[in-house]
Amino acid sequence: MRFLSLIRVQENTGKQPSERLMREMGELMGDMSRNGTLLDTAGLMPTAKGKRVRLRGGKISLVDGPFTETKEVVGGYAMLQAQSLEEAIALTERFVELHIADGWELECEVRQVMEADFG
Repeated sequence: MRFLSLIRVQENTGKQPSERLMREMGELMGDMSRNGTLLDTAGLMPTAKGKRVRLRGGKISLVDGPFTETKEVVGGYAMLQAQSLEEAIALTERFVELHIADGWELECEVRQVMEADFG
């Protein structure tokens, strides 16, 4: 089963990952890629560089970032391969634990991907 782990951060803190955090995340991502549990991952550019396509009342509009009404934003994601939600949560917890030493506050939302059959 595939699971999406959405990494939510407070964008306006200006906090940047330390060298230690980047090194340890690289090691973890390498291990998870080799054992097949990490399918894809990436950080996202700040909302100031993004746009939202919104549908309201049957009309489509475009909203420029930054999105000031949002306190927490998706700062990155990981697509995971796991046998269960519990396993996907355990994989996500390994990632979150790396951030403790640097005093980060973040949240990851873990959701199973619906596998559509269009055939």
